[in-house]
Parts: sequence; structure tokens; C-alpha cells
Amino acid sequence: MNYYLMLSDSHGEGVLSRYQSLRLEGRMCDVVLDAEGVEFPAHRTLLACSSDYFWSLFQDYTLESGARTISLPALSSLGLEQILDFIYTSWISLSPSTLEVTLQAACYLQISHAVDLCTQYISESITPDNCCFFANIAARYGLSEAFKDSNTFIASNMCRILASEQYKAELMELNLESLQEVLVAEDMPGVKESDLLQVVLEWLECNPQSPLQSNALLSRIRFGLVPPEELSQLSALKPALSTPFMCSVVQKAFNYHLQGPLQPLLQSVHTSLRATNSKIVLVGGGSEANRPQNQILTYEPRSKKFQPLSTSLPYNVQHQGICVVGNFLFVLGGEIVQVDEENEKSAVMEVTDQVWRYDPRFEQWEEMEPLLQKRAQFACCVMEGVIFAIGGRGEKGEPALSTVEKYNMSEGCWRSGVSLPFSVHGHACATIGTGIYISGGLHINNPESSKEVLFFNAIEGDAWQRRCNMSIARFGHQMATVKGRIYTFLGMYEPFCDIECYSPEQDIWTRLKPLFNDRFCYGLTAIGGKRVLMFGGRKWQEGQEVCTTNVLEYDAEHDAWREVCKLPGPLCGIQCAIMTLQDPPET
Repeated sequence: MNYYLMLSDSHGEGVLSRYQSLRLEGRMCDVVLDAEGVEFPAHRTLLACSSDYFWSLFQDYTLESGARTISLPALSSLGLEQILDFIYTSWISLSPSTLEVTLQAACYLQISHAVDLCTQYISESITPDNCCFFANIAARYGLSEAFKDSNTFIASNMCRILASEQYKAELMELNLESLQEVLVAEDMPGVKESDLLQVVLEWLECNPQSPLQSNALLSRIRFGLVPPEELSQLSALKPALSTPFMCSVVQKAFNYHLQGPLQPLLQSVHTSLRATNSKIVLVGGGSEANRPQNQILTYEPRSKKFQPLSTSLPYNVQHQGICVVGNFLFVLGGEIVQVDEENEKSAVMEVTDQVWRYDPRFEQWEEMEPLLQKRAQFACCVMEGVIFAIGGRGEKGEPALSTVEKYNMSEGCWRSGVSLPFSVHGHACATIGTGIYISGGLHINNPESSKEVLFFNAIEGDAWQRRCNMSIARFGHQMATVKGRIYTFLGMYEPFCDIECYSPEQDIWTRLKPLFNDRFCYGLTAIGGKRVLMFGGRKWQEGQEVCTTNVLEYDAEHDAWREVCKLPGPLCGIQCAIMTLQDPPET
């Protein structure tokens, strides 16, 4: 026998609507609820079906089961009215002024659907002027989702909160649990750690805590990000920083600041920027050949937005090496370019041995121990915290270099490494595991580009070993490592646009899909595990070299190219690296 199971969408609403009409008319009401002397006629059956509290209260064995009036002294009349309206209509009217009394009634009467709506209201209505209030409400009533959303909002908008006296005053009333959660946030755009420390100290003055709680709260500050002079001043003035535990924490921060060259190897959560997105830094380069600028651009791959770095390079340099260790940016050697102001067509270019280090924590450049030799157009890489500078072109008149030097952070100086079997400059470099690979370039006394590939084990190696040659001779090209394979891209004046891929296990090169057109002097970096980004560069157009604005993406998994965006302007001669930078505050 066949049958159909049918559902009416309007029956439930109709029943509630009829109950509401009966309540408004005062008909068939069999109980009166009293709060603050205000009486609310109601129907036992609907109350019992809507609330676990009333379900238990109206059982046959309770004294209240037959009572005509139920007194609810724990509730306000407004809160009870709000909840009764919800029970009879499924609708609830919420505002900051009614939120807490509504929640109080909903929690007391155990009406979970009303609590859920209050949680939703908080999560969807958070603004800078109510976020601390909402966080306190969520903490008081155990609203986990609203608690999390409020704390996340406070952390991501802390810069705006600290800039307003009103919002900052409200922050002083924030509950301890929320403040603890805010202080472990990994993302806090535009906020200096010293300002965050000052806020916590002010909060502790407004909300005295036990030494144990005070220490636990302050330990969430990243003291390595606080300038030592500010830390010293605050330590002398603020009692909360004078406990034995906090003295040890502060002393560790002072010790970190004194380490200098060793700092990149001492990174921890206490010295890490409050930022979650890595960015690509575009170092050097300019809108035309041999005219580098000192501005550094940053690129955020997800938003595809470019922004200038807050501080510029200390000089105009090209053909330099760059690398990142412990989220410090190192700029090594290169060719310093000084343009004649009276005759802009002439420029003086001098190969340098200078090494500069950029610390994004304090947005400062520091000159480090110089290279043993002046180098330009050399290979640069990092292995196990050690920087390698390989080959390159020396001072004017000097031949290409075969020497290798390495910078050990723990020693704070450069030392000679295992030399190459030949002198070379304009070669490319990539690393896999503990192995360093270099390819191509120009050898001494040989005007032709090279196909040769060399390998060196940076941990155990005592000599450079030859590997399978590339199929194309290249100079001024670049390489990138993607999923255990090395990809080699275009160099200077190549007649074709082919790229190729190297397998270390098989020691073979494979030709891949060519680029759209010729490209050289571009910036290159691998991102996301399977993609490579190519920034700007120069190409031939109508018999002339022109600088481009294209940002191209190569998908190694599908061997495919596409254009993803444009640079703010033409740019060539860039060197790229990936590092964590704190976002500016949202406008």
C-alpha cells in the first residue's frame, strides 16, 4: 500500500500565531509569571514545550505545577518580556541595551534557541565601539563562538582601538580571559608591541590581579619586539614588571637585543611579528637598465596588492644577492650605482662588499660584516642558517671569481668555502635538501654562455661535483625549486623562450612549456608549493629593450603560464625573497 508523508510549513507558525492572539487577548492563560512586580499571563503548555526550566517546573510532582502565579525574582521584567515574545513568536528584538537582560532570562529559563540568536547577534554586530562590551557579555554567559569572534575582532582592530580615547577606555574594562586571548593573537595589523605592553600595564593598574595572574598575562607580550630603551624605562617604573618571574623574562629580551649577528638564529614566538601572511619583497631594480632605485616593494599573493616598504635600501644597488634568515632580510654585495645629477645619462658603478641586514620588527637597516671579496652577479643561498656567496664578478678589471665564502651567524663573520672548479658570473642558484646547485653563467676567457651544472653538499661536501648539463646555455637566468625539482627560466638574450626542469634523482633535464615571449632581468620566486611568480623584467620590442609591468605565474603541476596582475610601473633587475611583514592598519 503506497502512502505519502507530507509536511506543512505553515502549521507550526499558525499554532504560534494563535497562541500569541490568545495571550494578547488574555484568554485561556493558566499561569502568571511575575518579575519585578510586573505580571505576564501565559500558557503552561507552551512554556513547558519551549523551556527546559518550565518543563521541569510544571511536572505533576512539583509544588509549582498547580500554582497560579510563578515568581521569578532572578529575572528583570524586560528580560522576561523579551523571552516571552520569543516563545510566542520565534522573533527576538535585540540591541546593546536589551542584550544582557535577554541573555540572562534565556540562560536562566534554559531556552537554547534564544541563546543561539543572541550569539549570532553578537558575532554579526561587532564594531570598535561595542567589541569590548560584547566580549564581556560573551565571557559572562559562556557564549564560546561570540567570545571567540569578539576577541578576534579586538585583536585585528587593536590599532583603531588604541587610537581612540573612548575605545581605549572601554578596553580597560575588558575581562581578563578576553585580554589573554587577544594577547596570543598572531595577527595584529599596525600595532607596535611596546604600545601593547603599555596597554596591558595600564589594564593591570585598573584591574589589580594576583602576581600569578599578572605574570601569566604579561608573559603573552612579545618582549623581543619591544625596543630595549623603552623596555628599560618601563621596567624601572612599573611594579608589574618587577616580580622575579617578569625580571627573568625582561632579561631574556635584553639578552636577545645584545646578540646582534646571532639574532636570526634565536627566533621564537617572543621575537616573531604578529602577522600570518608571508609577503614577497622586490628588492632593487628600476624602470630602466643600470638605474636601480632604493625603494623596496612588497607583494601579497592573495590580494595581489603591491605596497612600498616603510624604509628604503641604504643605497642604489644592482646585481646584488639577497636572502632571508630568521625573517631578517640580507642584501649582499652588488654594484652600487651613482647617477651624475648634471648628466643623468652617465653613472658610476662600483662593485661592493657591503652587507646590510633589514629587521622588519623595528623597520631598521644595519650594516653587517662585509664580504671577504667584492662581488656582483654572484649566486647567493642559505643552508642550515649559513649564507653562501658563490662566484660572481669582482672589481672593475678583475676576472670572474671562483671563490666561495659563507657567513656563519654564530661566529658573526665570513669564512672561505670550497672554491668552484672554474671562475663564473651571471650563474643561477637553487637548493634542495642540503644540496646547492648552480648553473650556467659566463666562464673566464669564454664569451659564450655555459650549460654546465655544479652540485655541492653544504653539510658533508668537500668539492663541487658536475651534474648533467642543461640543454640550453644560459646567462643571467634564474632557478627555483618546486616539489623537489629545479626549474630553470630564461636568461639574457636567449634565442628561444624554453624553460626546463631538473630531476636530482635521475640527473636529467626536461624541456617544458615555453614562456609567451622573451624575458630577462626579472624577479623570480616560488610560492605555494607548486607555483613560480615572475615579476617584470625586460624584453625585446621592435628592436629595442623595454621594461615590462607583467606579473606572470607558472604552474609547475600543470606546466602552464598565466598573467596574474600588473606591477605599479615598469620594473627590471629585481631580486625577490619571501618574508613575514606586519600589515599596516586597515583604513
